[in-house]
Formats: sequence, structure tokens, C-alpha cells
Amino acid sequence: MTTELPLPPPELSLGEQLGGIISRLPEDGVSLGSLLDVFGDEGLLLLTALMVLVFLVPVSIPGVSTVFGAAILMVGISRLSGRPLWLPARLRKRELPGARVRAALSRGLVWVGRLERVSRPHRLRRLAEQRGWLMVGNLAFIAAALLLMAPLSFLPFSNTLPGIALLLYSIGFIQRDGGALLAGHVALVASVVYFGGVLAGGGAAIGMLLS
Repeated sequence: MTTELPLPPPELSLGEQLGGIISRLPEDGVSLGSLLDVFGDEGLLLLTALMVLVFLVPVSIPGVSTVFGAAILMVGISRLSGRPLWLPARLRKRELPGARVRAALSRGLVWVGRLERVSRPHRLRRLAEQRGWLMVGNLAFIAAALLLMAPLSFLPFSNTLPGIALLLYSIGFIQRDGGALLAGHVALVASVVYFGGVLAGGGAAIGMLLS
């Protein structure tokens, strides 16, 4: 069943908009389809910012990571291709535990406040508006989404770093803030370096044990 969740006024800050939406999520259950119906194609970046919050807190909710991670990836593909967002019906209809999702999203809001304080609309606008830079940003968005979905939950901060990158990309695209997009690139590179370093170190340690 789709729950009507009217969007807050756009003059509110991103954190206030997301907080208003989170406070009205039903406690019994929420589906990705119902959220998509609320946000529409024009609000996909706002929806991405909302979904990313789940990955920024140390809470594991069965099924949420898969559903939200796949949706974020599809948002990136939609932006890159310039086509409307498409999601499989099974993904759209899957019910998630509303109360736990709402609690996790509320805890993640602190990250939005932190990043909004350093964001400046229309800063370094070329990075947020020029076609070539937009393509780079959308490709980086997809790369961060793939890292977010990687089966590396055994690593500390495996979701946090790419999640921060995606939140920065969302804020940067929404506010036309090239500085936030640039910070997102830095967070993405840090994620790749971190994952590569940890996995390489672990492989070397296993090799030494087996030699």
C-alpha cells in the first residue's frame, strides 16, 4: 500500500526536508516504490540522500542495504543515460521494516547537517553544470554506488566512506556546488585506497601464513 508523504517546502534546508520526510514514514512498513512515488524523477537526488543515511550508521537492517544500494546504483545509471529511472517490480514492492528504517535514517541525519554547513550553492559551478564534468560526476556516483554494494561488510567503514561520497555528490548536484562534488571525488578516492590497502594487506598476511 502506498503512503502519501507530501514533500516539504523546497525553501527548507536539505536536512530539514529529509527530517520532515523521515518523521512521516509509517512504522509498520515502507516500500521503495512508495518513496519513488513521493519523490518522482525530479526528486531522485533528494531520495538518494535519504537512502544513503542508512549506510552511515552502524545498524544492520536485513534487506535494506540490498534494496537501497541497488536503487542508488540505478539512480546513477538513470542520470548518466538521461533516461527515467527504472526499477524491477520486485525491488519496488519489497516491504522494509518502517520503524527500524526510520530510526536509522534519523541517526544518519547528523551527517547531512555536518556536510550542509560546508556546502555553498553555485560554488565552482562548472563542475556541477558543464556537460563533461557532469559526466565525470555521474560516473563517480555510479562507482561509489558499486563500492557501497560490494560484499565487504567484514571491513570497518566499508559503507561509511562510499556513503559519504554519495551524500556529497547528492548535495553537490542539488545545490550546484562544485566544491561538494570535488569533496565527493576525494571521498571516493579515499574509499578505493582504503579498500585496496586493506585487501592487499590481508592478502599479503595470508600469503605469509601459507608460505
